Amino acid sequence: MNLRWDDLKLFLAVYEQGSLSGAARVLKLGQPTLSRRIAELEESVGEALFERQSQGARLTQAGLKLLPAVQRMAEWANEAELGAQKQTLLPHGKVRIAAPPGIAYELVAPMAARIRQRYPQIQIEVLSGIEILNLGRGEADLSLRTEKPGDDDLLCVNEIASAMRVYASPDYAAKLPSKPDPAALDWICWAAPYDGLRINQELRELIPGFKPVFTSDDYIVQFAACKAGVGAMILPQILHQNSGLKELDIDLGADAVGHLYVVCHKRHRHLPKVKLVVDFIAGEFDGVR
Repeated sequence: MNLRWDDLKLFLAVYEQGSLSGAARVLKLGQPTLSRRIAELEESVGEALFERQSQGARLTQAGLKLLPAVQRMAEWANEAELGAQKQTLLPHGKVRIAAPPGIAYELVAPMAARIRQRYPQIQIEVLSGIEILNLGRGEADLSLRTEKPGDDDLLCVNEIASAMRVYASPDYAAKLPSKPDPAALDWICWAAPYDGLRINQELRELIPGFKPVFTSDDYIVQFAACKAGVGAMILPQILHQNSGLKELDIDLGADAVGHLYVVCHKRHRHLPKVKLVVDFIAGEFDGVR
């Protein structure tokens, strides 16, 4: 069986887009042409690779068996293409890092500047959002997550923990007693659709009848409100010891600890550009532990 990479790229596009029509648009091919090429690939394999459905195309068992090998081929083909474009002894190319908004703002963006200074051939792309991206489908190269992954194909290559503390602007803190009552504070937290996140839940447990004075679905807006003196926020201590905010003397309990995990797919772990960034993050973590 002699499978051509050009045909396998079409197979991967249909899987990633979820339908022949979606793949045809991305590939800029006519749908009849794509259908014919997929049929020819299935004939070469000797089995159907997709189940055609009204809502799209789903992999068959044969397709599921073929998928991991094709994904690995795509990853290394991309590396080979980058290498052909620019010969260098050092890893180079784009590394996409998915992270929650607060982590992207407080940790990844400043870190990208330091990576740029040391490795100008590496381009960092930050994908900031609450939703967890699918590393298996190549939606990102690395993911910084607040929960440890349970998928066997995902590797937790580093982690760090931080006490969670209450912060406010110096002007706001100056108006408070030395040990403020949490119920008396003006709280800043998440708005819908993210009001079920852990920080909001903890504030509800801490304060009966909890009602924030300011909410936003954007972390940067929340942080700006805190710096402007609107109220107080719960933030990781290791990232805000020198942020210009004032830590308030409020005990959130022994369980008020945040965790951050560096996650990658096992087939990406040893890609040179990914390994470089993973090692750089490890050094950053060692510096704040």
